[in-house]
Amino acid sequence: MNLTISGHHLEVTPALRSYVTQKLDRITRHFDQVVDVKVLLSIENQKEKEGRQKAECTIHVKGNDMFAESAHQDLYAAVDDLVDKLDRQVVRHKDKLQDHHHASAKRILS
Repeated sequence: MNLTISGHHLEVTPALRSYVTQKLDRITRHFDQVVDVKVLLSIENQKEKEGRQKAECTIHVKGNDMFAESAHQDLYAAVDDLVDKLDRQVVRHKDKLQDHHHASAKRILS
């Protein structure tokens, strides 16, 4: 899995980098076919939105790309919300890949 964490108008500290990687481990625990993850952490203009801090992530899995974004006053809370959204998308994608159609007992016996 390739992981890219970048910051826009902020410096990505080692503590922030480890927090993001720790949270993204939850996604790889549910679905291990993740190819590429790109995370963009940014701070929007404080005059416009009271210092909203935003986290965006694009995940490339086998056969699909997923995108989620989250904004919050606290960057760590934005990362938590972002990972929750991505986790739901990955679980939904994994369910679509699995074959849920089982042959009924009547058709097997005939």
